[in-house]
Amino acid sequence: MTEALIHTTAETSGDTAAASTMQPADSSAVKVPAEAPVSGSVDVEAAVHAIADRSRLAARRMAAANRAWKDRALLAVGAALQENSGAILAANSKDVAAGKANGTSAAMLDRLTLTDARIAGLVAALENLANLPDPVGNVVRGQTLPNGLRLRQVNVPMGVVAAIYEARPNVTVDIAGLALKSGNAVILRGGSAAQATNEVLVRVLREALESVGLPADAVQTVDQYGRDGANILMRARGRVDVLIPRGGRDLIQTVVTNSAVPVIETGEGNVHIFIDESASEDMAVEILLNAKTQRPSVCNTVETLLVHSGSTVLPAVATALSKAGVRLHADERIRAALPAAIESEPATDEDWATEYMDLDLAVAMVDSLDEAVQHIRTWTTGHTEAILTNNLANAERFIAEVDSAAVIVNASTRFTDGGELGLGAEVGISTQKLHARGPMGLTELTTTKWIVQGEGQVRG
Repeated sequence: MTEALIHTTAETSGDTAAASTMQPADSSAVKVPAEAPVSGSVDVEAAVHAIADRSRLAARRMAAANRAWKDRALLAVGAALQENSGAILAANSKDVAAGKANGTSAAMLDRLTLTDARIAGLVAALENLANLPDPVGNVVRGQTLPNGLRLRQVNVPMGVVAAIYEARPNVTVDIAGLALKSGNAVILRGGSAAQATNEVLVRVLREALESVGLPADAVQTVDQYGRDGANILMRARGRVDVLIPRGGRDLIQTVVTNSAVPVIETGEGNVHIFIDESASEDMAVEILLNAKTQRPSVCNTVETLLVHSGSTVLPAVATALSKAGVRLHADERIRAALPAAIESEPATDEDWATEYMDLDLAVAMVDSLDEAVQHIRTWTTGHTEAILTNNLANAERFIAEVDSAAVIVNASTRFTDGGELGLGAEVGISTQKLHARGPMGLTELTTTKWIVQGEGQVRG
């Protein structure tokens, strides 16, 4: 896990304007300590628990906020990001410079870097969230029983959502926006790599919330308590309702292994594309270039290409990828079929298991759809797999037999993304099978409540 992130958190919420209409009835009975200063003698456990308790109070108020109020908050956050873009980018440049000095990989630096265009993208995602329906109160199912009882199962907020991530300042805004729209409070642990950037972002988010009368404590951070704070957050069962890790394998497995709080596991992306014998050359070239080179540092980038032995597209695909700077790690049959001018290196089992997050691609030749599916089953992380084909039967079999969070036919794997799939943004890509799977948007940050209405019925 990353080093401690030390910064001063924004002041505790002073949201008295909305207190009379949204303060929970029992809040006066809850004694929440003021945030402790960061010092060598601070009781980190007490401080993190205090943050979580303030989040729970804020979550009650967020759960009572109607859609219009939450949407005003999202638009206020977007406006504040634009207004403070200079300060955000200045802070981010410090983090990027520190990352370069520390030898941070190119892929991690790409994730760490904010630009005017990326801030504009965050603002657009917030505006999209504001335009989406409010998931809270949505009726999942309902019926009237023979005894007259009226039943409804409705979506309700999770409550306090915690997120642990690294070197991804965009996640600070994405998760906060999704949490707010779905009526939750969020506690963030963003890591030391984005120290300066996250400090500014959290301040901007909290001030924007206060400006529309919602509790600033709906967005808090434990970064000032470093790794100890993260460990205590993971054990804060009963104070935190769900924890979402987002990052590399080591971070995710640390959270999954050590957390007492329920975890929604987001996974790494060892993503595959299978080109069958019927796929067209033009489509294969365009999709592979997009899936590998558009932004190689992200989890929906293709990492392994499987080519049917009967396909004729390999020379064109390999040539295009090589010209784009992609380094090929190929099995013996692929290397023998490559044009003489295309360089490659022998692939090993390590290549089939690797999420490169860079301009590297493992390539294997297979003799059948069955062989391609078996390779995927052996090496997949359950994120995204794609088939390029003009054979409907092959497409339907691939969809049925490949067990990943997203299965794509004749399109780039880069579409496994909350914004691209109409979710506004995403908390992460879940590769587990409980509650949420695939891109996690608004609905995935809700749970359900059963409402039973009767007229005096008793059970016989």
